[in-house]
Amino acid sequence: MSTILNPLYFAVSWVIVTFHSALGFIFGKSQHESIKWSLAIIGLVVLIRIILIPLFVKQIKSQRALTALQPHMKEIQKKYKDDRQKQSEEMMKLYKEHKTNPLASCFPILAQAPIFFALFTVLNGIAHNHPHGVLKGLHLASARTAKFFGADLSSSFLSTGTNTQTKLVTVALIVFMSATTFTTQRQLMVKGMPKMDSSNNMMLQQQKIMLYVFPIIFAVSGVNFPVGVLIYWSTTNLWTLGQQFYVIKRNPTPGSPAYEELQKKRAAKGEISVNPNNPEGSGATQVEEPPVVGQRKQPAKKKKKK
Repeated sequence: MSTILNPLYFAVSWVIVTFHSALGFIFGKSQHESIKWSLAIIGLVVLIRIILIPLFVKQIKSQRALTALQPHMKEIQKKYKDDRQKQSEEMMKLYKEHKTNPLASCFPILAQAPIFFALFTVLNGIAHNHPHGVLKGLHLASARTAKFFGADLSSSFLSTGTNTQTKLVTVALIVFMSATTFTTQRQLMVKGMPKMDSSNNMMLQQQKIMLYVFPIIFAVSGVNFPVGVLIYWSTTNLWTLGQQFYVIKRNPTPGSPAYEELQKKRAAKGEISVNPNNPEGSGATQVEEPPVVGQRKQPAKKKKKK
């Protein structure tokens, strides 16, 4: 196990120490150590999330593909409602045929899990004066004294000898972490998902479970995490919230409330024209999309005179 994990410990500790050393040119070589170590953890988050952008893009594409497949999924569920095995087989065929994966929404979280565990181990090593990777010697001694609003970066709520200040900061970070998780998930459900019937809808049911279960998991397990890990996860949540907000606003899923809102704004600005042939009873504004950049618009065919 150590053979597998040691490279992770080395990578995480190297990134943190590198950011800490780089920040020395801004704050001074031996000054503001607490700020430098806290910002080094935030720098780790930024680096990891930039690396994970391709996975995030894949996640968005998969979610939209699953949304488009909802009618087919309902047909399969209805057709094989008495045969769970056959239903699962047909679902897998459908996913394979359209090159999508219902677990793609979990890829960014799963990809971060090893980093999260490695950071947890490295920070615990700081608390027990046990070096990991390149975080040793003078760096280890400096990190042991680092604080975040008066709380030791390597201490958790349940650590032996934890002072009141550390407990208060830990609780504040846990509340913030849970709140941002809830807000991110709710933003996706309210703005980013197409309007669908809540009955017999697997995707909507999964989203509702994640909306309430994830914040509870973070709230319960957060008391075991060192302050540095809570900073890491809180920063990750902020990044996810901002990244998702940008995607929902700039490139929303077709059929979602955010998409309808964007289309109305584009129509009001004259970027797209409203289609007068709107089917009765649809309740939605249909619009003509502008031609793709670089694509010539085909001239309308003239009617031949008789």
